[in-house]
Amino acid sequence: MTTGTPDHEDDPAERKMRFLFALRSRGVTDARVLTAMERIDRGLFVKGLFADRAYEDMPLPISCGQTISQPSVVGLMTQALGVQPRDVVLEIGTGSGYQAAILSQLARRVYTIDRHRRLVRESSELFRQLSLTNITAVARDGSFGWPEQAPFDRILVTAAAEDPPGPLLAQLKPGGVMVLPVGQSDAVQSLIKVTRLPNGFDYEELRPVRFVPLVEGLASE
Repeated sequence: MTTGTPDHEDDPAERKMRFLFALRSRGVTDARVLTAMERIDRGLFVKGLFADRAYEDMPLPISCGQTISQPSVVGLMTQALGVQPRDVVLEIGTGSGYQAAILSQLARRVYTIDRHRRLVRESSELFRQLSLTNITAVARDGSFGWPEQAPFDRILVTAAAEDPPGPLLAQLKPGGVMVLPVGQSDAVQSLIKVTRLPNGFDYEELRPVRFVPLVEGLASE
């Protein structure tokens, strides 16, 4: 006869419940965002040594010296963006593809850019495997946005600039929203929400964050 409680560590339902509880406890309360994050399995976007930590609320290393953001930050940024079902969204910094996959559940179309060709290739393959047909990913300099597809209802930037890049502000529709980290160093950054008004922009500071820097130009891979 054995005693003790069963181990639920590998039970997908238990793991998902803990994952969603952690999101809610850190302020992700939007029902549509939570549903999207329940549908998209973060474990598919984390490879190698850190795969067993995919469901923890922490950033993790990915290829090309980049990171996949911690789930609560993904949730809070997505929540702040306020994506509507008919929206066209631009994401700067494809990375693992996880954030774009979340956005694909909320928007009509997602355009995502990364300076690393390898990350674009790997994430595009995942999008195909998951039948996320409303995402288009390309390798290009994200600091200039995607003028051929502009204007956008929403823009999400997952790398920190000193100030919101002018080309991205110009590609935001009137009434549109951009969420991005800004800061002059790796240690001091703020997540801000920019709303395009008829005669300018409204800036709202949301919370301190820490992201990789927004780098101009294409990478070598």
